[in-house]
Amino acid sequence: MHMMIFGAGYSGKAIGALAASQGHDVSGTTRSAEKAEALSASGIRPLIFDGTTLTEELKSEFAKVTHLVQSIAPGRDGDPLLRLLGNTSLSEAMPSLEWISYLSTVGVYGDHGGAWVDEETPAKPVSQRSVERVEAEQAWQSLAEASGLPLAILRLSGIYGPGRNAFVNLANGTARRLIKKDQVFNRIRVEDIAAAAAFLGERRIGGIYNVTDSEPCPPQDVVSEAARLMGVEPPAEQSFETAELTPMARSFYGENKRVSNARIRSLGFRFQYPDYLISLAEMWSENRWNK
Repeated sequence: MHMMIFGAGYSGKAIGALAASQGHDVSGTTRSAEKAEALSASGIRPLIFDGTTLTEELKSEFAKVTHLVQSIAPGRDGDPLLRLLGNTSLSEAMPSLEWISYLSTVGVYGDHGGAWVDEETPAKPVSQRSVERVEAEQAWQSLAEASGLPLAILRLSGIYGPGRNAFVNLANGTARRLIKKDQVFNRIRVEDIAAAAAFLGERRIGGIYNVTDSEPCPPQDVVSEAARLMGVEPPAEQSFETAELTPMARSFYGENKRVSNARIRSLGFRFQYPDYLISLAEMWSENRWNK
């Protein structure tokens, strides 16, 4: 396997690092030399990508790729990789390609008033960024179908893990307990994203999969549990309606749903961190929260 992570950020880096640890050849794009060093330390060969230019180095890398993971978010002008490829077919740009994964978001489902949704639920995005995700999903589906390649769309919930979690927020004073009646969120540990991508990629499985935990809950519960484990007082509760929030932060609370992960589990995949209680306990006891 020769895996390329197009956009080796928090999730992409975890996917690439797991593949590298399993003995696969992995490369990943990044914008900065500083981040390139971190990728190298994780076993990922870094490729500098400025966001707009398809360099000769990238073209050469494309020719060797068997497994492609597209992790860069789209914009108003569409998916960045598809925009770069232009009219070039996948078979021409990546002649060795066997499997594609596109990292999307459960935000494509929109608001369901706290009801359960699954992969059969029609996409009804609320925010502009989720509208762009749906458009990118559809563009990749059309391209993969035309190329005869399996495409796994991973719809991710709120991503957290070492270095990005409620413990860190409590330690630096940015944790908040916002209270909005009946609001719930799903979340997903970054290592489970990597494991899901590896599971599907090794088997060259396509389809749409919710990669999310099994216990949607009010967001303030996660902060309270992290504070309990740390032995500190949680921040005071705040009403969502009167709290000062950025427009983006407030928009997240406009979508209320419970997301099922039954489809990927039906394939035999098992989440290492199926709920936040198990995950936070492991992260704290193993001192991995700030790594």
